[in-house]
Amino acid sequence: MKPGLQFRLNQQLTLTPQLQQAIRLLQLSQLELEAELRQIAESNPLLEFSEDSAAENDGDGDGNEFEAPAEASTSSDVDVDEAADWSESTGPAEEPIDFSGSNGSGSRTNGSGEDDNFEPQNAAPETLQEHLLWQLNLTHLSLRERTIAAILIDSLNADGYLTEGLDAVTAAVPTDLKASVEEVDAVRRLLQRFDPTGVASLDLRDCLRVQLEQFDPELPQRELALRIVDGELELLARNDIARLARRLRATEDETHAAAVLIRSLDPRPGAALDVTPVEYVAPDVYARKDGGRWRVSLNPDCQPRLGLNQHYCNLIAQARGDDASWMRGQLQEARWLIKSLESRAETLLKVADAIVRRQSAFLDYGPEAMHPLVLREVAEEVGMHESTISRVTTRKYIHTPRGTFELKHFFSSGVSTEDGGSASATAIQAMLRKLVDAEDPRKPLSDQAIAEELHRKGIQVARRTVAKYREALRIPSSSERQRAG
Repeated sequence: MKPGLQFRLNQQLTLTPQLQQAIRLLQLSQLELEAELRQIAESNPLLEFSEDSAAENDGDGDGNEFEAPAEASTSSDVDVDEAADWSESTGPAEEPIDFSGSNGSGSRTNGSGEDDNFEPQNAAPETLQEHLLWQLNLTHLSLRERTIAAILIDSLNADGYLTEGLDAVTAAVPTDLKASVEEVDAVRRLLQRFDPTGVASLDLRDCLRVQLEQFDPELPQRELALRIVDGELELLARNDIARLARRLRATEDETHAAAVLIRSLDPRPGAALDVTPVEYVAPDVYARKDGGRWRVSLNPDCQPRLGLNQHYCNLIAQARGDDASWMRGQLQEARWLIKSLESRAETLLKVADAIVRRQSAFLDYGPEAMHPLVLREVAEEVGMHESTISRVTTRKYIHTPRGTFELKHFFSSGVSTEDGGSASATAIQAMLRKLVDAEDPRKPLSDQAIAEELHRKGIQVARRTVAKYREALRIPSSSERQRAG
């Protein structure tokens, strides 16, 4: 052996493309999974969605569709640390589920009996910026003022406020214009009169004032409302009409009328033109009580199924040369994908079942009965790695009689109790909420008093922990609750 030459034996984990794909599919949400599968199916002619197969074969399935299993069985872990084998297939498939979302309607005919192939199209919603720029183009402002106005419009947030401040907007104006803060503010005040009134305001008081100024000066409660907005918004927020009336030297009826006028205004003028799409959550898993036991099942409508295109499968035997090699490769990838989807469904079901068993008290009695739970405990129970559990529980939702929750909702740290056990942070927050709801509004509980009350219930929690949980629940401090009461 030559001097300096050494042999070393070590182990190295190599992730195959199939395993990488399985890991990726496991962490996707239901909507992301559907989009991913659609993209893959478009590039692989051996793959098709089950409804496509049904349409081509007049409803006769080919028996190769992927279907979520009805019960949890031993599944392969997709974690890198365990490098599981994803090559074994699972149970038989059943009838395909319509995943297309189509209503099955055919072409329409017009009054003359001819086909009308025009489909209704929804126009893209107009954004706040587009709405304001359209009005800006109708004004008789100079080019200089239009430039400043366009910069102001671009700086507005979704609610229509100018949160960056006038200095930041002035700095964004081209240097050759040499615009001052005063000039920018003058243009901003013009924008405030655009529709919706109150946009480009600096704060809530500014927004409400410009809206009140649009009312007829002869309106009796207008001046009193302006005085409230200028200096007494805090009292109005507490609905302390009696004290408001005393400070403004007005009757309670007059003050109440002014308060009603203010509350008719729009504190978020830009929100009406917010085009952010609403996201709807479809549960991946259902939890139901059957015969005194909690049982978990997959939502079949959220389990997209892929099948093998039998037409192309039959062509493989007739193909020759490079075409045959390429099609066999596509077939192998299609089978790997279907097996990955099967394992994904089984893994999701197995993890959800373990979580429901651990948190059955929460399902029976509510948040106060939530047990402490960490990823490691579920990982040990199902024989997977913690990172796998983390991927499975992220953006996956379970529907229960108590509502729909992300699977991560059931994990929380624990706080020790007097009997040597532990209570979850979720349960303590529920107790805290219950104590605050039952307190005397004139004598609200301080954080220390809440901590002592929890101590009497056997929960060892510090005052600063109570404060942290209270802030997480967006509960004001005791002094603020007392003023509001």
